[in-house]
Amino acid sequence: MTTTEPARRRRVPPRWIAAAAVAVLVVLMAVDTEYRTVETAAAAAPKKFDPAAFGAQNYQAKVVPAIQQSAVDLPVLLKALAADKDAAGQKYGKRPGSSGPYTFAVKGTGKAGKARSGLLPVTVEGVPDDTRVSLQIGPAINGTALRDAAGYITFGQFTNQVEYADAATALNNELRAKLLNGLDAAALDGKEITFTGAFTLLTPQTVTITPVAIT
Repeated sequence: MTTTEPARRRRVPPRWIAAAAVAVLVVLMAVDTEYRTVETAAAAAPKKFDPAAFGAQNYQAKVVPAIQQSAVDLPVLLKALAADKDAAGQKYGKRPGSSGPYTFAVKGTGKAGKARSGLLPVTVEGVPDDTRVSLQIGPAINGTALRDAAGYITFGQFTNQVEYADAATALNNELRAKLLNGLDAAALDGKEITFTGAFTLLTPQTVTITPVAIT
C-alpha cells in the first residue's frame, strides 16, 4: 500500500506580512486625518501680535483710566518712600513679579520750567528740594511705566519678552499721538500745570514721569 506525505502548510513570506501591516496603518492614518483648507489652517494658527492694535485698544480705553484712578499725590508718595520704601511700594506701587522696582501712578500740581532734552521740569510744592521732578514730553518716550502702572498687563499675556516690550512701546506711541504731539511745551514755561502719569522708581531724588494728562 502506497502512502503519501501530508500536504505541507504553505508559509506566508515575512515580507508579505510587513507589507500588509503597513497598508493597514496607512488606512487607519487616512481615516484619522483631518483635512484642512488653507482658510481653516490659517484661522487655527496662532495670531501674530500687533503692537499698534494693542496700543490703540488699550491706551485710551483702559490704561489712562487705570492710572487716573490709582494716582496718589506725588508729595504724599515721596514722603511715604522716605519713611519706608518697601511699605510705600506695597501700598501704592505695582511691579511685575516679586522683584524689580515699583512703578507708581501719581498726580500733582506745580510750576513748569523750561523744557530741555525731552523733559519738562516741574516744581511741586511739598516735594523735597533735592528731588528733581520732570515730565517726559518727547519726541522719545522711554520706559515701561504706562504698561506697568496700569496693573492689568502681565508677561503671561504675551508669547515672549519681545512682545511684552513691544506692548510698552505701543502705549508710549499712543501717548505721544494722543497727548504730546499737540503740546506746546514752550508756552508752559513759568505756568502752573496739573499732571497725572506714572514713573518707575530708580531713585527718590529723580522722578521722571510719563504723563497721561497735562492741563
